[in-house]
Amino acid sequence: MGNVMYAYITHSDTAPDINKPPTFDPMLGFSNGRKERAIEATREELDRANVPLDRRDYCVDFYLKFLRCRAENFPRVASGCHHEKHEYDQCEYEDFVMRMKEYEREKRMKERAKRIMEASEELED
Repeated sequence: MGNVMYAYITHSDTAPDINKPPTFDPMLGFSNGRKERAIEATREELDRANVPLDRRDYCVDFYLKFLRCRAENFPRVASGCHHEKHEYDQCEYEDFVMRMKEYEREKRMKERAKRIMEASEELED
């Protein structure tokens, strides 16, 4: 509810649009750069494994490992693939946290740009 109030009512001009890419340089503020996120699996591997579209994110490599383990340890999936499942869940959690941090960064950068613009307008007057 808080985000809805922020995005649509109180700060509609500075709220990031989650359906669009970031508007600011992703390297801005990172003097040593950022680690680029990449996927090792190819599209053909994902198609062969019948990975659903909603699972094709940055954690798909862990998901494929879990699928392989599940196929190898079929009757005892819960006990035999606990580690792979945990790795996949941990990756999904870290991806969620990363997306929330990126949203918050975009929001703060927009608010900063708005403050700078307002300050420059006051100086002109």
